[in-house]
Amino acid sequence: MMIIDVKQKQQHLRNKYCEDPAAAMVTDHAKSRSLDDSDPYHALVLPMPGTGIEIPVGVHEALSGLHDAATPGDILCAALAACFDSSMRMVANVMGIRLKLLEVDVEGDVDVRGALLMNARIPVGFQTMRCTVNVIAAEGTSPASVKKLCKLAEHCCVVQRTLLESPNLETSYQLKVAGNGECVA
Repeated sequence: MMIIDVKQKQQHLRNKYCEDPAAAMVTDHAKSRSLDDSDPYHALVLPMPGTGIEIPVGVHEALSGLHDAATPGDILCAALAACFDSSMRMVANVMGIRLKLLEVDVEGDVDVRGALLMNARIPVGFQTMRCTVNVIAAEGTSPASVKKLCKLAEHCCVVQRTLLESPNLETSYQLKVAGNGECVA
């Protein structure tokens, strides 16, 4: 088994970010594209464009979709699960805690009437999300250490912090009408 020391692997980065705080600002990126311009229910999401990774995306059946592929809500839940999982594993490694089991289950509840424009008082978006973490630490790990691990992982989970603290979100459009090449103002 390969032994990975996260703290040691991060040390040069910590040093770099102390010397140059601007270097710590990274930009993640994903892109979507249509599969068929006549199909309103399916697209591809390309996380890290240029890597060749494509995730099929569909629309939930509660919005008249086929729900035959992960929906954007599923992908949001998956992003939280993946981020919390990696945060727990990395913090556990730094703390010297060996995890025998780690499972992260994320659920989100949304009243789709908001997205269907049925009632302006119903918000569009998840009203509640639940993140259930099942951890079994190796024998001999103190309960206090496991509790500290959980608190630190919550603090370090970028996706969870983003959902809790709502960043500024800017949307811009590049609009054209096919055939005439004119930009729509």
